[in-house]
Amino acid sequence: MNDFQHERELLTLKAIAETLNQSSDLKSMLQSVLEELLSVTGLKTGWIFLTDNKPDYVCTADVNLPQALSLNNKQPMCSGSCWCLNKYWDGKLKQAVNIIECKRLEDALKYNTGDTEGLSHHATVPLSAGGETFGLLNVGSPGKEKFSQEELTLLESVAYQIGTAIKRTTLYQSEQKRAENFTILEALTRELWKLDQTNDIVNGLVKHTGEAFNWPVVGFLFNDGEQVTLRALYQEGSLRSLNERYTWEDLKGIHESLQVKSKDELRQYHSPFLRKSVSTIARSVSIRNEQIGVLFAESSDKKAFDRSEGDVLKAIADHMALAIENARINVRRQELILSEERNRLARDLHDSVSQKLFSLSMTAKGAQSLQENNLVLTEALVDIQELAQEAMKEMRTLIWQLRPAGIEAGLMTSLKAYAISLGLEPVCEVTGLKVLPAPIEEALYRIGQESLNNVLKHARVKEVFIHIDINNITASLTIQDTGVGFDKVTTGDFTLGLRGMKERVNIIGGTLRITSEKNKGATVQAVLPLSE
Repeated sequence: MNDFQHERELLTLKAIAETLNQSSDLKSMLQSVLEELLSVTGLKTGWIFLTDNKPDYVCTADVNLPQALSLNNKQPMCSGSCWCLNKYWDGKLKQAVNIIECKRLEDALKYNTGDTEGLSHHATVPLSAGGETFGLLNVGSPGKEKFSQEELTLLESVAYQIGTAIKRTTLYQSEQKRAENFTILEALTRELWKLDQTNDIVNGLVKHTGEAFNWPVVGFLFNDGEQVTLRALYQEGSLRSLNERYTWEDLKGIHESLQVKSKDELRQYHSPFLRKSVSTIARSVSIRNEQIGVLFAESSDKKAFDRSEGDVLKAIADHMALAIENARINVRRQELILSEERNRLARDLHDSVSQKLFSLSMTAKGAQSLQENNLVLTEALVDIQELAQEAMKEMRTLIWQLRPAGIEAGLMTSLKAYAISLGLEPVCEVTGLKVLPAPIEEALYRIGQESLNNVLKHARVKEVFIHIDINNITASLTIQDTGVGFDKVTTGDFTLGLRGMKERVNIIGGTLRITSEKNKGATVQAVLPLSE
């Protein structure tokens, strides 16, 4: 290499380095550096392909493309394959290649799709830095069919500079994106910690995540071993609270995405939600090392997610787990407080009011035996004694409601005993067998008590049907009678009892259905989810 060539090479590298340092936007930087390279080398045409994996690539920059390659908004440069890309994807393109006949140009000549303007060959140089490869630099001139070794060496040096700049810019953009994502995460978690019910936490977090990051699909799956339940799905700008069952085979993409740790491992999967091949990221939601569910996001954009999105979704899943655990602890604390208060009230009622009512009944009975000649007084004492005994019976029922002794024997056993204590004739049926969580069992027992009280007070029949149905998803209680029924609830204590039942069901995220017709009885059905 003579001094002139050496000086020219140094000036070229200096010009390229200055150009690369002028912008942090990848597309504009590559366009500028390609223009500068052609200007200082005297070459006429060039383009840069960026690609991650076959068959995806994009022509990020180009200068002076012949008419055959610039047709239809450069469509020939945006689709199809060529020899240089195939060699690159096959790992056979490690350095600058002297002459490659361009398949895109040959196709243009073969099918007469446009003027190649004398361009038939180009040099191809892989863009790489730090062991990573990013794409290809292609340059050429009309009529030029050979590049000297010095030209190829210069192109390799330029390509290395470009590769280094791409890596630097990519890292900068990734960190910038990461910072933006975690700024969004901070605002999202502030909203999360305003929620105190598990169902609200799941729905709220899924919805806010989809909106905040503009992800087309975000969902939460409750893990139930071999199967999962889709509890919430944000899609097309709206949230749906669901209870749909899937197997992991149905959701293969989400299941495999749980194992993905890096950008290079992300793959395309068919989605049952978008009904097409999508990019998927998923992270476990775990409490005390137990996976309770999976939070996932999907997009039809192949480049929608990278490691930054995976990290932020993991942080969201961790916050979700903490919020759910905190909600569960608060529920248990409230249950303990309520249980202690009920026990205190039960003791006070038993020790004071019940004893006084018993004394009143005994006093009335004793006074009745001393007033045999006064008919009016005797009848009054009989009425007092009967009212005292009825009050004692209602007081025992109230004490049992406050402190349900015997519920540990089983929900149906306790409800049956309670119905019999009211003087009803229960017909009982149980479908399914599973140990119920304490909050579910307690809620169903209280709803059953109130329903049986209403049968006693309003139905005017003794027989009542009690049915408990338990499966992997829900537990339901049905109380049915064949009594007088009703068209519209107007009785004060009846409406108050129904309101209490609805509040219990809503707290757990279940449903309450009450149906009745005049003279055709009434049915109360409570369905509670077991996944809370």
